[in-house]
Amino acid sequence: MVFAIAAHPDDIEFMMGGTLLLLGRAGCELHYMTLSSGSLGSSVMKPSRTRAMRRKEAREGARRLGATWHPSIADDLAIFYEPASLRRLAAVIREVKPGILLTHSPADYMEDHTNTCRLAVTAAFSRGMPNFRTQPSRPPVEGDVVIYHAMPHMLRDPLGWRVIPEIYVNIGDVLAGKRHAAAAHESQKEWLDVSQGMDSYLQAIEEASSEVGKLSKTFRHGEGWRRHLHVGFCAVDANPLLELLGRDCRLNPEYARLREAGRG
Repeated sequence: MVFAIAAHPDDIEFMMGGTLLLLGRAGCELHYMTLSSGSLGSSVMKPSRTRAMRRKEAREGARRLGATWHPSIADDLAIFYEPASLRRLAAVIREVKPGILLTHSPADYMEDHTNTCRLAVTAAFSRGMPNFRTQPSRPPVEGDVVIYHAMPHMLRDPLGWRVIPEIYVNIGDVLAGKRHAAAAHESQKEWLDVSQGMDSYLQAIEEASSEVGKLSKTFRHGEGWRRHLHVGFCAVDANPLLELLGRDCRLNPEYARLREAGRG
């Protein structure tokens, strides 16, 4: 079971879509959740209309990825690391029981991404704690979960330091499918042009995957991942992406060297 948890509608397609498509091809059951409704993602629509539009787009994006969609629990700029949100997300994680959890980088350019990562990690950590009550109430679950962090926006942390992947995934064969899923978010072309100066939403996706591909020195288009520390989640050597994706997945030896040197 694979659970992708991100902040805003379209974040999953942009950062994780290719890997999800490959995992689906490998026989995994896929689940999709964005914590925010995307309520502020328009310069022309009011929040109520924007929520409805982006909910529709997210459900279609999940369908195109072959994933089960789960509803949001917050609005834009209102994803906070606090008990109520944690209990609601933990309930969903106990229902899904993922063996693989894909989420944001621990450090990214905006707090919605960072807080989503924190909530996802803690919700997964609490999965087997009988004294942690979820909302709605769900019984604790057993089993390992391996957490993978996507690359931050522009492959940099909030202070501009370059972040490199631990794992490269070759998405060349599914790039068209990733673009097709991202294209479900039609409202975002207008919004990103206004808010961030992106000339082409879909072109930006292709450029980002090309940059990761170049870093890999192997793949033309890629997505990059880093594993969360195993303690409390899984076996020390657990790495199901390598096992499931085979030749489309490779470790970055440079990352291992930097981590041992304390600079990973």
